[in-house]
Amino acid sequence: MTDVPSTTANVSKHIPWNNGKIVGAKPPLRPKHVWSIRTKLQVEGRTRDLALFNVAIDSKLRGCDVVALKVDDVAPNGYAADRASVRQKKTGRPVKFELTESTRQAVDDYLRETGKKPGDYLFTGRRGPDRCLTTRQYARLLSEWLTGIGLDAHLFGTHSLRRTKATLIYRRTGNLRAVQLLLGHTKIESTVRYLGIEVDDALAIAEQVDV
Repeated sequence: MTDVPSTTANVSKHIPWNNGKIVGAKPPLRPKHVWSIRTKLQVEGRTRDLALFNVAIDSKLRGCDVVALKVDDVAPNGYAADRASVRQKKTGRPVKFELTESTRQAVDDYLRETGKKPGDYLFTGRRGPDRCLTTRQYARLLSEWLTGIGLDAHLFGTHSLRRTKATLIYRRTGNLRAVQLLLGHTKIESTVRYLGIEVDDALAIAEQVDV
């Protein structure tokens, strides 16, 4: 009698795509982490990386929009402006953002060093001056920055930079509408989910309002 092989023995084990990976929303950076990375990049004279990091924090843009920025978007007159506006790749909707003094200084230093002109991509890498950084390259740079200050790079992602300032604004003001506009969300519900707001947060805000 011929042995019939077990069916289960022939079924290969299914390995989940996220096996061994940390998934879910990546947390924002804390202010002390932001300043640690800034200081390290300044000390090491990494002008492009400092400008990229600062712009990513201030703009609250998705990674694909950060790397696609052109000089005209943030420095239309040859130097960094106080405010900028870009059209989001995902939604096609324009979103405005502010550039703080430290970010404007970093951008101006970077433009002087590289000699970039209007029409050029703001952040370029090894692929040449006519090609912007890829989101993969951006993510690798972020991992390097995080590791450099002793953080576990696997716990964070480029969305952590998008979330950082938005989360601080919400915590300090409780103004969801403002954060919604700054993130370019079409629905307030998206902003609530994005910030991970819980019922306790909402109640804490409500308790501050006396009618």
